[in-house]
Parts: sequence; C-alpha cells; structure tokens
Amino acid sequence: MADPEQQVVGDKAPETRPPETRPPETRPAETRGPESFGGPRGGGDRGQRGPRGRRPRPAEGPITDKDGNELSEKVIFINRSAKVVKGGRRFSFSALVVVGDRKGRVGLGLGKASEVAEAIKKGGSVARQSMMKVALATTTIPHDVTSAFDGARVLLRPASEGTGVIAGKTVRAVLDAAGVRNVLSKSLGSKNAANVAKATLTALLRLRSREEILRARGIQVSAKAPAAA
Repeated sequence: MADPEQQVVGDKAPETRPPETRPPETRPAETRGPESFGGPRGGGDRGQRGPRGRRPRPAEGPITDKDGNELSEKVIFINRSAKVVKGGRRFSFSALVVVGDRKGRVGLGLGKASEVAEAIKKGGSVARQSMMKVALATTTIPHDVTSAFDGARVLLRPASEGTGVIAGKTVRAVLDAAGVRNVLSKSLGSKNAANVAKATLTALLRLRSREEILRARGIQVSAKAPAAA
C-alpha cells in the first residue's frame, strides 16, 4: 500500500508552498492639525479670536487739557458684567478713572462700553469735564475732614513733610491726582471702589483754606509782612 503523502490526486500531486511573509506596512506619520482636536466645537480652532487671558489695558501716562496743562490719568477699577442672551453671553465693561493736574484740580469719571479701551476712554473724558478745584495747604490738606458716600466713609488728616500718602490704592489714586503729598487717611466703611473714590473726592471738596474761613467770617485778611533782612 502506498504512502498517503505520495498519493496522486487525479493527474497532479498536491503543491506544498511555504507561507508568504509580508513586510510590515510603514505609513508616514500624520500631522494632527487644530481640526483633529475637536474641530470648531472642540475648542481647537478658535477662529479669529486670540488666546485666552486678561485683556491688555491702555498705557497710563500724562495727557494735556485744552489749556495745555499736563494732566495725570489713572484707572482705579474695571468691572465686567455679563448679560445672558439667546446666542450666549454678552460682556460689558465699566471703568472708573480719576484725572488731575496735581496742583489742586481733580475729577472723577465712570465710562461704560463693550470694550475695555473704549470704557477707559469714556471715563477719562467724563473725568476731564468734571474737574474741580480743591483747597490744599502746600503739600498736605489744611484740616481734618470726614466724608461719606453711601456705605463708604473716609477720614483724612494733615501730615508733616516727609510722611507721604498713608492710604489704600483707591484713596491714594484720588489724592495723588489732586496733588496731596503728605496725608493720613482711613477707610471706615464699605470697600466698594466707586463709593470710596467718591467719598474721598467729597472730602477734598469740603476742605477750606484759612483765607476762605476768615473771609466768610467777615475778617479782613492781611498780607504777611516780609521778613526782616
């Protein structure tokens, strides 16, 4: 009997081929673009918008009024509010700005807009239009004064030369714009920046010089005699 491995099927013997070995396919590395990370809805492609983060503020510096006097403008506080609408949220900004010539004239303004820069511009314009004269005694204030606006209360006291402005950032901004260099202050009520700034401005407007008080009492103000040589 013949070996089964050598049996012939029909006229041909069965072919025995070794298994084919194919080399592994090598595909070029794919570069993943922004659309591969979620597309427009996944946050990868931000369109025309820039990167997230705090918006830059315009540079603060000296400006001049219509008479050519140099003014100092400073942003005290910027507030952001949101309105929920059908398409999402709409943001608006309000900027509290103080302007002064550091020689006794100071003004406060509040500007509102949909952009920070525009709100600051409006606030500065309102502050320049509302500048008022305050009574100072050289580099300090002539007397103690306490003023309140809504829930904010501010106390100001004169100080000797070299003391500096002892105050918080809101009160300091208003005093610096007015030209006060030596003063003691204390905020006794609310910490709301707008109310504190308005209380400080009200306190400065309540100041009276020695000449004004004597004139109101009907006392003649005599000029000081020149010092003897």
